[in-house]
Amino acid sequence: MPLDTTADVAAAGAGIAVLPIGSFEQHGPHLPLATDTLIASAVARDLAAGYPLHRLPPLTISCSHEHSAWPGTVSISATTLVAVVRDIAVSLRRSGIRGLVLVNGHGGNYVLRNIVQESAGTDFAMALFPGSADWDTAAERAGVETPSRSDMHAGELETSILLHENPAYVRPGHSDSDFIADDRRHLLTLGLRPYTESGVVGRPSLASADKGRAVLASLTDSFGEYLSLLTAERPGTPSAEDATPSGDGPR
Repeated sequence: MPLDTTADVAAAGAGIAVLPIGSFEQHGPHLPLATDTLIASAVARDLAAGYPLHRLPPLTISCSHEHSAWPGTVSISATTLVAVVRDIAVSLRRSGIRGLVLVNGHGGNYVLRNIVQESAGTDFAMALFPGSADWDTAAERAGVETPSRSDMHAGELETSILLHENPAYVRPGHSDSDFIADDRRHLLTLGLRPYTESGVVGRPSLASADKGRAVLASLTDSFGEYLSLLTAERPGTPSAEDATPSGDGPR
């Protein structure tokens, strides 16, 4: 959670806000329901440490209907998620913020793509981060061995980030929870349960804290291009700002 005061925010004068969006859904027997929120928040925290951004608290429940067969999962509708994000964007714009980055930690939040798409050509810039190419680059740099198609849920990548962020959040048993289910062609219709009994799709046994650290560092590096686009001159906005990270970035 960001702990800035209103005086801190005024002094920083950041023109772009960053909103982590997670979920509250099953992540197998070894990761918490809040995994996606924890990951999105970690990414947003590191971005705000390396770039001039106004960091917002996370949205903790989103569109997780494909995981509803497991206890604990809670969802809101895509319509509600859109309304909440749009209301946040309107509020930010009124306060002088001129752009918003949605840091999405849950792949099922497909509707976020449309929200960002609709901002094109307007005077309020939006971006969805990380993109698939950013995740692929981060996984390669970190030495993640499982292909992204196979590492869909609670696998090597997500478990690695949690092992780096707080290993106490990773329950015993992740080294024995590997499960691959690459053919998920009817996922949207059937949900995930027909494809995995445990809820895991991936190889968490290969996870490590070092890989998690490298993934987050790579994502922070990738964000510079996004900020350059967000701060470029648009209709009704001031001139572009320098998008160079402040200092050496997060550690």
